Amino acid sequence: MNREIPFLDLVTPHRELQEEFVEVLRKALNSAAFIGGTELEAFEREFATFTGATNCVGVANGTDALRFALMALGVQAGDAVITVANTFIATAEAISQSGARPYFVDIDERTYNMSAAKVREFITTKCHRDASGNVVTSDLGLRVKAVIPVHLYGQMADMDPILAVAEEFGLLVVEDACQAHGAEYFSVKQNAWLRAGSIGHAAAFSFYPGKNLGACGEAGAVTTNSEDVARKIRIIRDHGQAQKYYHDVEGYNGRLDAIQAGFLRVKLRNLAQGNLQRRAAAKRYNELLAETNADVVLPFELVHSKAVYHLYVIRVRNRDEFRERMAEAKVGTAIHYPVPLHLQKAYKHLGYSVGDFPITEAVSAEIVSLPMFPHITEAQIRAVVNHAASVLEGSAAVETLQPVAVS
Repeated sequence: MNREIPFLDLVTPHRELQEEFVEVLRKALNSAAFIGGTELEAFEREFATFTGATNCVGVANGTDALRFALMALGVQAGDAVITVANTFIATAEAISQSGARPYFVDIDERTYNMSAAKVREFITTKCHRDASGNVVTSDLGLRVKAVIPVHLYGQMADMDPILAVAEEFGLLVVEDACQAHGAEYFSVKQNAWLRAGSIGHAAAFSFYPGKNLGACGEAGAVTTNSEDVARKIRIIRDHGQAQKYYHDVEGYNGRLDAIQAGFLRVKLRNLAQGNLQRRAAAKRYNELLAETNADVVLPFELVHSKAVYHLYVIRVRNRDEFRERMAEAKVGTAIHYPVPLHLQKAYKHLGYSVGDFPITEAVSAEIVSLPMFPHITEAQIRAVVNHAASVLEGSAAVETLQPVAVS
């Protein structure tokens, strides 16, 4: 009988860290420091240092991180924000809940991330400048205030051209880094390797348990190089108060509790090594799949990118059959994401239709995520590849969008 290969194993790493987690709990119980305090402040300092940003503000979850970042940057009703439809709904939810309207653009066919060319195309064909020189949408006259590139699956979007378009048209940039803890990008403009969370006006992180850096519950954070943005987010996350019971604005109960912050501090110490293990696993997947005759498109990694493979995503024909056959072999798979946001019922009112974003739609019909976690073994990877090859070997050889080298 084949041994099950889970899509994600969260038990093993938590078992290994159990004693350290118990110490975090003991410390909290003995001090009654459950909200805020030194544990949260320490995590915020450490995670800011890890990302290369000057500030980190812990919040309740990744959705709050996105929403609070937009609010702190002044995004509000009457504004438009550009993002992609190939993402989790939280990206668009945060835009709508800040009062703005999301506008989607198509993606890069190789990376599945935002295409700067598509952002420029949207601005130049569907927007114009008003009397004040602001870029506004031609349909509703909304001011285009910001752009949210999503660092999907653990690879940063191609940020130099996105930042160039944003600067040209006066747009704010909020990184959706919820899947990209520790991902790196070489900026030619800055002549430096930069980590996710350090390159935009602000960045949002999720610490949902399955992330590369995951809490033991819900948690999130915003990183920013702006002291003013960080100050505003600290107020927004705590019911609009900088001083207890003195409320400058209406805010939210969006705090990161001290116990989760303590757990995250423990796990942050292992994040860099875990990311290296993920990259090594992705490299083995690439090598082994390329040796087969499987009809599959492998992940594409930019030469100036160091992805951290939150997910290892391939493209296959007949995806449903593939997943059924893999399930029969007791290999876990998933889809990220099966229905693009512009075709979701929740956004029917935006007026999009099938065919509006052909690359996004084609990708969403074929993508499938294979098992990926730091301690996945060579034997497990080989078993996944063997099962996948037995399903996929057929009319075409493996297609690799070069370069796929992972080092």
